[in-house]
Amino acid sequence: MPDPAYVHAAFSSIAERYVTANHILSMGVDILWRARVVEMVAEWKPANLLDIATGTGDLALAIKKALPEIEVLGTDFCRPMLDVAVRRGLENVLEADAMNLPLEDASYDAATVAFGLRNMADYEKALREFRRVLRPGGHLLVLDFSMPENMFAAPYRLYLHHVLPRIAGWVTGNSGAYDYLGDSIEAFPRGAAFLDLLRRAGFSTPTCLPLCMGIASIYTAEA
Repeated sequence: MPDPAYVHAAFSSIAERYVTANHILSMGVDILWRARVVEMVAEWKPANLLDIATGTGDLALAIKKALPEIEVLGTDFCRPMLDVAVRRGLENVLEADAMNLPLEDASYDAATVAFGLRNMADYEKALREFRRVLRPGGHLLVLDFSMPENMFAAPYRLYLHHVLPRIAGWVTGNSGAYDYLGDSIEAFPRGAAFLDLLRRAGFSTPTCLPLCMGIASIYTAEA
């Protein structure tokens, strides 16, 4: 599991270039992934939504732009990332540890976490905390990287472990912040394993939608 102190320091150091780095490293595909998330959120029609590990606010801002009727709160434990999110227009933010959210039980209709759960110290504990703040029947959506299990696996591993860190270092000026990325993606539960994790955390009707031949996945479940 990732070390919270390391993750905090790493993301603090790259906050100002994080958005640019993401778009370059994914060749812009991350924008399409978030657009798909927005479509799924729209189907649920939540009155309010908690975007956990919001970072620089990419997903929260996409949801607010497309669905302005939803009250969105973005939380993150890294203040420099939140500062960037605020400058980009995310008005409602909260500095908080995702595994100990200072929010009331059953207070949100929906919760999202994009590329953040993988960086947390205890996946199941975090998921249980997300379930705590969701109303009964509320929806959780997790967007994160996964590993393809097809002919694309070998070239993707080469890119992930050898090409991506070098590009990231050039874009952000801190290659060390991305050194652990490949290993964290390899270790993160995917597919059926993640669906089982959702069930253990108390969620029901979990689903998995692989994206781009499996290099990322969208998971949903109900509280």
